[in-house]
Amino acid sequence: MIEAIFGNTTAAKIMLYLFHYGEAYTTGIAQDMGMSRSQVQNQLDKFETAGILVSKSMGRVRIYSFNPKSTVTKKLRELIQIFYDSIPLEQKEEMFSVRRRPRRRGKPVISKVKNAN
Repeated sequence: MIEAIFGNTTAAKIMLYLFHYGEAYTTGIAQDMGMSRSQVQNQLDKFETAGILVSKSMGRVRIYSFNPKSTVTKKLRELIQIFYDSIPLEQKEEMFSVRRRPRRRGKPVISKVKNAN
């Protein structure tokens, strides 16, 4: 159903990915979600043009995150959270199996407690 709201599977996956990790770069999303880099970049450009995402350069990499200044973004994140919370834990573990930030040894990638974003 989230694909219908965002118009395509690529957009939906990117939104879930950004919701989960908070920020991301094109190649990381493409590799983790099994999509082409150009497909992801085109969608990220559309979201940035619409004001939903913002980006910053870190070295040679462009990092994307939700636009904190957009009034629409807060409501959009609330909508995405509804879909995110409805994904079964096993599926979340499969979708977001890559660690993107350091964490203590043995800590699960997906918390069994609901995300409080």
